[in-house]
Amino acid sequence: MKTAKNELRTVLATDCGSTTTKAVMFEKKKEGWRQTFRGEAPTTVEEPVADVTVGALNAFSEIQEISGRKILDSSSANSPFSLTQDDSSKGIDLYLSTSSAGGGLQMIVGGVVREMTAQSAERAALGAGAIVLDTLSADDGREEHEKIERIRHLKPDIVLLTGGIDGGTKTHVVEVAEMLLAAAPKPRFGDTLKLPVIFAGNKEARREVEEILKPIAHVESVDNIRPTLEVENLKPARDLIHDFFLKHVMSHAPGYGKLLSWTPVPVMPTPGAVGKMIHDFAVRQNLQVLAADIGGATTDVFSVFRDSKNEMIFNRTVSANLGMSYSIANVLIEATSAGIERWLPFEISQNEVHDRLRNKMIRPTSIPQTLEDLYLEQAVCREALRLSLVHHRSLAVGLSGQKQRRGISDIFTQSTGHESLINMETLDLVIGSGGVLSHAPDRRQAAMMMLDAYELTGLTQIAVDSIFMLPHLGVFSSIHPEAAEEILMRDCLVNLAHSIAPVFPDRFYNKKVATVKLDGIEIGSVIGGKLEVLTKQANAHGTLEIIPAGGSINVGAGDGENLVRLVEVGSIGIILDGRNRPMRSPENRSERLYSQREFYKAFGLVG
Repeated sequence: MKTAKNELRTVLATDCGSTTTKAVMFEKKKEGWRQTFRGEAPTTVEEPVADVTVGALNAFSEIQEISGRKILDSSSANSPFSLTQDDSSKGIDLYLSTSSAGGGLQMIVGGVVREMTAQSAERAALGAGAIVLDTLSADDGREEHEKIERIRHLKPDIVLLTGGIDGGTKTHVVEVAEMLLAAAPKPRFGDTLKLPVIFAGNKEARREVEEILKPIAHVESVDNIRPTLEVENLKPARDLIHDFFLKHVMSHAPGYGKLLSWTPVPVMPTPGAVGKMIHDFAVRQNLQVLAADIGGATTDVFSVFRDSKNEMIFNRTVSANLGMSYSIANVLIEATSAGIERWLPFEISQNEVHDRLRNKMIRPTSIPQTLEDLYLEQAVCREALRLSLVHHRSLAVGLSGQKQRRGISDIFTQSTGHESLINMETLDLVIGSGGVLSHAPDRRQAAMMMLDAYELTGLTQIAVDSIFMLPHLGVFSSIHPEAAEEILMRDCLVNLAHSIAPVFPDRFYNKKVATVKLDGIEIGSVIGGKLEVLTKQANAHGTLEIIPAGGSINVGAGDGENLVRLVEVGSIGIILDGRNRPMRSPENRSERLYSQREFYKAFGLVG
């Protein structure tokens, strides 16, 4: 297969998910790179099939059928693909894949101090696309026997151990390794294999840690995640996590050995590929970006924000108990029924909310049958996104794939989240992905969900991933970043709207808060407490100017300052949100219902 950028014309990519294998075709046309065809099939990594390639071949067959392009060739013993030669109307040039089948990459991480090395290890694992099953540290409040029992109960794919600065004490680092030895956990795949362990701690303790764990684990060491108290270095650990994922996880999962032989490019964990695409896009476009992928069981949040040194810092978190089907009851517990009801434009009892959401949990693949069911599900989505962002803020405190300097004072503020990089006022773009957002029956519903959940502030562009193509683009970008970004802009991201949401004193309720101009012409005003959508400006291009009505009003540029941006307005238009921040719902039930109906009316979603 070809990997040189200038030789590529047709690329096939799959994302092997836990339930569905999604295949897409990228083709170079006269107008440039485009996503042309899509197919999907149930993932077959579990019994009774226990061979992931069966589901992949079914997805390929669907693409072959709808495209009319011959891409499969049963005559080859090593690969199922027909390769392009002189006849460019058949075959493919390159096959790529990502995977989260079988639950994705699952890890345990450990360090000495919870708020220092253990937290750094957690960020390294999350940034590599892993689900962190547990974070162990000497000061996490659990007795040693409790931690050993916990490790035995879990079946991680990889363990990441760190702790101690280079040249510092080795005692506590060795104790963490001895605790892992006592637990002797078994890897999830491959009963005869040793557990893959990465050591990224005090370099003086490497040899001792490797000797301790030698009987139960395959250990490799990399540069210390925290070589000094002021430096965090995550990239070497992340790179080795990816290598271990291929060598010790993917190669032993059912059928993956065959799948790996079909592609010359390493298979990436699905969240890792999504994160790579979002990070690279944000850096190249010089945008601060927040993205979320909300699934049935988990919600992944990705962000790229500038730190105090103006460096672009990437963060990823997984809220493993917040989702739209399997974990919907957890959202109900954390958000409460009152928290969910506040987003609804109709009357509903607490018992009815509980019953409907429990039905969804026991029938996770069902879809809403009535408009009320749909709006209830979308209300749950708002709370799942809101809670996931709270979790993300607590960890997004300077994560970087490169070295990130931290002062001693930062160490003591990380646990409170005071140094979180997430600043909604400076956010340029928010991206929604996952079925409830990407496949909302009306794009206006998706825009409203993100506007409400994140309480977008200042001027923010709102977009959705059209068909959840970000994983495929992420792995493609490792070969051809320019083509991947071209497809991202043309076929993946759907530009919905720009929201304008000032922050202002309460005395401006029911009064003009800001004036909005497009190319020098006044197009509307933000009114305190009101919501309006300027649909006439849909798909417009030009210079947007937001002028606050007073010196104490912040429209995204600071108190009393005008905000000017060159914009491409989305298909919905410009949203003028005067609900202030933080948003507050009326305590009176009838007032809340009335105001919520008015907000839905502003979007044209109720009569």
